Amino acid sequence: MTEEENQLLIQHARAIAKIFYKNAPLDELTSLGKIEEVIRSQMQEHVMPTVGVFLSKMSQEKTQDTNDS
Repeated sequence: MTEEENQLLIQHARAIAKIFYKNAPLDELTSLGKIEEVIRSQMQEHVMPTVGVFLSKMSQEKTQDTNDS
């Protein structure tokens, strides 16, 4: 990963964190363990499906490119 990509990833992660914080039940953000549970749940519900679909499509495109060669 390039430094530029790393900085972009940090920027996006912070933006996602702000959205999660805004929508998290504040009474559940009482310890690091609880924060981890809340964020993990939000990541699994909202972020990971999108990443998974994107990577799946990219993999299919790469397979098609390889088969076309």
